Amino acid sequence: MKSSFDKPLELFDKRKYVKICAPMVRFSKLGFRMLVRKYGCDLACTPMIMADSFVQSKQARDSEFTTNHTDRPLVVQFASNNAKDFADATELVAPFCDAIDLNCGCPQRWALGQGCGAFLIKQPETVVDMIQQARSRTNLPISIKIRICEDIKDTIELCRRVEHAHVSWITVHGRTVKQRAEPVNNEVIKMVKDCLTIPVVANGDIRSLQDAEAVHASTGVDGVMAARGILANPAMYDGHPATPLQCVQDWVDLSLSVGTPFICFHRHLYNMTEEIMSKPDRQALKNLTSTSAVLDYLTHMKYITC
Repeated sequence: MKSSFDKPLELFDKRKYVKICAPMVRFSKLGFRMLVRKYGCDLACTPMIMADSFVQSKQARDSEFTTNHTDRPLVVQFASNNAKDFADATELVAPFCDAIDLNCGCPQRWALGQGCGAFLIKQPETVVDMIQQARSRTNLPISIKIRICEDIKDTIELCRRVEHAHVSWITVHGRTVKQRAEPVNNEVIKMVKDCLTIPVVANGDIRSLQDAEAVHASTGVDGVMAARGILANPAMYDGHPATPLQCVQDWVDLSLSVGTPFICFHRHLYNMTEEIMSKPDRQALKNLTSTSAVLDYLTHMKYITC
């Protein structure tokens, strides 16, 4: 029986480019993934999950990974510094998702210190081992998300090696580990795309549908991935220049239906109202401390209906 949704590799075959919601710690949880899919997002990722604690702790599994039958297609992203933990974690979630991503791009100091995240872009042998061991446990696609190396040749070499190890696609954030607000280097992303035969996804400073179109046009990538842009406007892939009020209503309805914790529910509302609320009104929203107070405020402001 044919599934009711396209799997990730089918999306890359069918779409001009695939529109993806990035893995975002604390943010890209179930309710938000459901929301962005209502507004043009083709593929959504879980937040980055630490593979070792996920394997070792049922409590970690219950808190870090929540899904349901509508949460598809879904990519689960893990961070790990060794192939066994990554493969074990992959095997645990394989029945509940459509692809697995290995984080090779997190630039935070703690991740680098633990030998995971962007530390791995200088460890191609380890990355290849992780991909191969995970592939031995599941038939799901395995992808990786990287930052670019300071030496472009190292980026190209890493990408070629993981392609040879049968990674299914690569997401490239066009900044180095040390860069934060500097412009994204789309030229390197284009070089990666031109050197590979597998799909390549561009990440970094994609804040609107126009940005997505421009990056696709200039690099030829097979997909684009948004993080901060989609937090500020979950409807960006549908072409909305700012969060429409219906999207606010949808977030309230969806997040309450799946039991989103208040902190997450509240922070998403604060992020998505940046362009549609005045600063004083957003400050008032920020100061609220309960779900009922937020609902009363949004109803009073006519952002939602009861």
